[in-house]
Amino acid sequence: MGHTMDDLVKQYRTFEDLEVYKAAREFRKSMYAVSRRLPSIEKFELASQIRRAAVSLTNNIAEGHGRWHWLEHIKFILNSRGSLEELMDDLNVCEDEKYLPSDELVKLREDGWRVLRLLNGYLRFLRNRKVGNSLELRETAVYYAGEGDDLEQWLAALPFNDSTV
Repeated sequence: MGHTMDDLVKQYRTFEDLEVYKAAREFRKSMYAVSRRLPSIEKFELASQIRRAAVSLTNNIAEGHGRWHWLEHIKFILNSRGSLEELMDDLNVCEDEKYLPSDELVKLREDGWRVLRLLNGYLRFLRNRKVGNSLELRETAVYYAGEGDDLEQWLAALPFNDSTV
């Protein structure tokens, strides 16, 4: 079922209304909890890195939403995606160093990959909004890494390069 622009404006007034932001916020809170449980040797290293990347994850969604130019909005969502991938690697460190139980790591990774799918869906929405394909938010039906995700192809086809973003 399609949405009118008025429906979207009512439904998504701020970045806090976006499903992708809500999921990223929950993941940020989970990763902050991880940072508090790390051994003291990691207080100024890994714990600090986790906190910075976790804040960057949600800050970039918020800042991108506040940008009026669609390319800037995309740039900030891509930054958010990069921060999320950093956090996923931090979970690998936690696994390698045996800082967290494996069942907890599995849950955190599942949550992180869900946020990644939502970020990719939001990127698709931004692209489609610019080219006028749809006014619907499609944050959930995106696959990643070879499962139908053509994000890199459409980004390569956009009329900008590294010097314009």
